[in-house]
Amino acid sequence: MTPGPEISRTGVLLRAGLFLVAVRLLSGVFFGVLGEAAYFAGAAVSMFLAALLASVFAVRVFERGHLTDLGLVWTAEAVRQLRTGLLAGAGVAGVALVPALVSGWAFYAPSPSPDAVFSPGKLFFVLGLLLLGAIGEEMMFRGYPFQTLLPVFGKWGTILPFSVLFAVAHMGNMGSTALSLGNTFLWGVVLSVAYLRTRTLWLPIGLHTGWNWALPGLGIQLSGFELRLHPWVVEWRAPEVISGGIYGLEGSILTTLAGGMLLYWLLRGQWSRNED
Repeated sequence: MTPGPEISRTGVLLRAGLFLVAVRLLSGVFFGVLGEAAYFAGAAVSMFLAALLASVFAVRVFERGHLTDLGLVWTAEAVRQLRTGLLAGAGVAGVALVPALVSGWAFYAPSPSPDAVFSPGKLFFVLGLLLLGAIGEEMMFRGYPFQTLLPVFGKWGTILPFSVLFAVAHMGNMGSTALSLGNTFLWGVVLSVAYLRTRTLWLPIGLHTGWNWALPGLGIQLSGFELRLHPWVVEWRAPEVISGGIYGLEGSILTTLAGGMLLYWLLRGQWSRNED
């Protein structure tokens, strides 16, 4: 999504700023309705609906375009990139946990929660919410505002501030630490590079979703949330810099290493690009 040449730098900034404010306001409205039922479900669905509506409005009104112009065209290549992202995101989560299990820093134990009972319905419900949440965050942080500022401020002039915003958006999560914020910033860079390498949102959506699916699937908290998908959880006998504390693995140095691995993979790999 590239703004017309007649739009000034101030105009581009104003459009991006209005988009971000609109998403925050709309998500607050939606959460006020949906969040009463369940906090996590309300937060995920609210973000998705807010980002979707703001994106449709911004693309149609400001750019006279379509939602697919944001890198959401559904093609065979899009399917491949989404699948690749899902596998890589989930795979690197498993790789991050392996050293802790092998060294004895972490081990599996029965969940003390009576809610940790597996059922197909519960599994698909949680995975669906995580997918919607990831799509919403990608539309917000790698979608319209990111893509309109990119040709004006350049790659790193856009990646860095949006990665900061991505980290700040997770600052209020339970158990948030300086390391968890640093890791979220790193993931913001990783997901931004994933968009730049393909010029579609499908690879970052896949990476984001794969990681978010894997952590609760492995019995680990996700950004401070406990999502009980089965009756086993990871227990730790390691310092917080390794365990991540109550925030989960994303507050651990292991996630820093996982993010670095993904960034290297993205920069070194060959990717099909959707050129505007």
